[in-house]
Amino acid sequence: MTERMTAQQYREVIAQPKRGNKFGAKKTVKHGITFDSKRESEVYDDLLILARAGEISGLDRQRVFNLIVNGEIIGRYNADFAFIDHRVDGRLRVVDVKGVVTRDFKRVQKIIKAIYNIDVEVWK
Repeated sequence: MTERMTAQQYREVIAQPKRGNKFGAKKTVKHGITFDSKRESEVYDDLLILARAGEISGLDRQRVFNLIVNGEIIGRYNADFAFIDHRVDGRLRVVDVKGVVTRDFKRVQKIIKAIYNIDVEVWK
């Protein structure tokens, strides 16, 4: 026997709010920009201060790195922030703000290191 929903029951199920982020992050809007978490917006504020002080330059949000294997793009990685740090030999730093470091993210870190020779830093 198959159970059926009425149209009204279906509308009620659809109208229910969607589940939030599984790690508890809440989207935050600051400076007219939507950030994935409150912590990410705080890090952005700190980086803006460093940029104004001239300690970093080229601050870039959501920088895209293609994941390339055997000449074929197999995916993309969006870093939260990338910038040139003048306090540390003027090197490029790539930062991801995370509350929880997952196994998948660790794998992406290794791929980015292998392709671009860049260490993706995790700031909590």
